[in-house]
Amino acid sequence: MSTNISSAATFFAIFSMVVILFTVSPCFSDPDMLTRLLYANVSSSDFFFSGLMEEADTDNIFGIGTSTGNVRTFPGLNTLGLSMSRIDFAPNGTIPLHTHPRASETGFVIKGEVLVGFISSRSIFYSKVLKAGEMFIIPKGLVHFQKNVGTGKATTMTAFNSHLPGTVILSTVFVTTPTVPDGILAQNFQVDETVIASIKAKFGVL
Repeated sequence: MSTNISSAATFFAIFSMVVILFTVSPCFSDPDMLTRLLYANVSSSDFFFSGLMEEADTDNIFGIGTSTGNVRTFPGLNTLGLSMSRIDFAPNGTIPLHTHPRASETGFVIKGEVLVGFISSRSIFYSKVLKAGEMFIIPKGLVHFQKNVGTGKATTMTAFNSHLPGTVILSTVFVTTPTVPDGILAQNFQVDETVIASIKAKFGVL
């Protein structure tokens, strides 16, 4: 009798552990989509995208061209928590300091040599020069940049865990509409207002 009781106790102990495992484990998995994907009024073209195939124009002050595959350009991404971008760099081209408020970013260097850096919430600067085939990760919301440090052109491909990660470029504080008062910017950056006026002039803002 005692042997049967012991076996039964062992069975129920194992059974209970299995139940707990399958009950608790979903709590540690990625969250489900906030909304269900609705298939009404969509076509095959909504689920395929060729917008990252061609090199983007880099003829601008930063020497970069960006092609984005997010929910605005690629409807099939709606609610899936995914998007991608292609960045093309002219020699010395730089993605200026910026953040993505709604997503972490992972990237892959396709061509060239790219310096990737970000600043942690504790003001620690992390950076490395990456070559073709190497990856990087930028945690959500942190200030970061990419810069072509090679001798020719460079290209990176990045992915985000949001269908619309958003981008906030830090230098936009100098080009807002209406403009942030020079005195406020001067006090924040601890410089004279003439310096702020000079920076705004470089962006074409008077």
